[in-house]
Amino acid sequence: MPALHDLAASSYGGDEAGLICGYLFDTDAQEPVRAIDSAQAAAWLNTGSPPSPGSAFLWLHFNLSHAQAERWLLRHAKLSDTFYETLHEGLPSTRIERADDSLIAVINDVHFEFSFEPSDISTLWISVGPRLVVTARTKPLRSVDALRTAVKAGDAPRSSTELLEHLLRAQADVLVKIVRGVTSRIDRIEDELLAGRLDHKRARLGVLRRLLVRLQRLLAPEPAALFRLLQGPPTWMAEPDAQELRGSTEEFSVVLRDMQALQERIKLLQEEIAANVNEDNNRSLFVLTVVTVLALPINILAGLFGMNVGGIPLAEHKHGFWIVVAIVASFTAVAAWTAFRKKR
Repeated sequence: MPALHDLAASSYGGDEAGLICGYLFDTDAQEPVRAIDSAQAAAWLNTGSPPSPGSAFLWLHFNLSHAQAERWLLRHAKLSDTFYETLHEGLPSTRIERADDSLIAVINDVHFEFSFEPSDISTLWISVGPRLVVTARTKPLRSVDALRTAVKAGDAPRSSTELLEHLLRAQADVLVKIVRGVTSRIDRIEDELLAGRLDHKRARLGVLRRLLVRLQRLLAPEPAALFRLLQGPPTWMAEPDAQELRGSTEEFSVVLRDMQALQERIKLLQEEIAANVNEDNNRSLFVLTVVTVLALPINILAGLFGMNVGGIPLAEHKHGFWIVVAIVASFTAVAAWTAFRKKR
């Protein structure tokens, strides 16, 4: 039975409560970062009244595909109703807002197995309070995994706000890597275009452009939403933490501007490729037109001389065939001269 239980938990990506990872942060303790499971987290959350600002806090990361995840949160976490409303409304648009004495955020991130496809984007739900930070997702995401890796390596944020700031910076770092990856792909396509090897570059550029457009559409509201929130932060948020959040907002805005510049570059490349394709099509159409024009005289004469009626000229002449060939060659030469003169 335990083996079956472990297999089920691993298939969901978490323990029996859907908890993927949990960490207790306490800078005053001998061990500033300690990994905990859902049972230990429930016991810690039920210890009584919240401690003073700057003391220990929890980060719990849940897999919402696990049936028990939301039930555990309802039973133990005592989160704002707004958090559960955002889980069920299904709107992926980015936003950060205050709810009671906590922050509720809906942000978008790329899948852990990201393959530069527009569909490789999912939502991350966040609740930030002075004592508890909850993040929840349905599919593995890169930014949260980067934050978890940093925490396992010893990164110990001093407060829940600083943990949120670290998550936003991890998200910006992931976007920077995406921008670099897209840039390298565009560079290769541009080099192949200059070398005259078109192949299927338009389709590849279209996929990259759709990816950037979707990322920008989903992520562009994030800096503005965070900026509006910081105009009136919660009372438990320290001013240095608010300043760090503002810094992460500016960094995020720079990445979004780089993504917009990449979209413009892709658009120009697509226009150049379309111009080259149109030029090739025009050249092929011209060749087809010339062939048709050159074949027109012989087709006309063949039709005329092929009629089974009396009085066909040169029918009895011993040099009739060569006379007809000369007439066809003359008309063909005139047609070719006319076509190529218009081309020049």
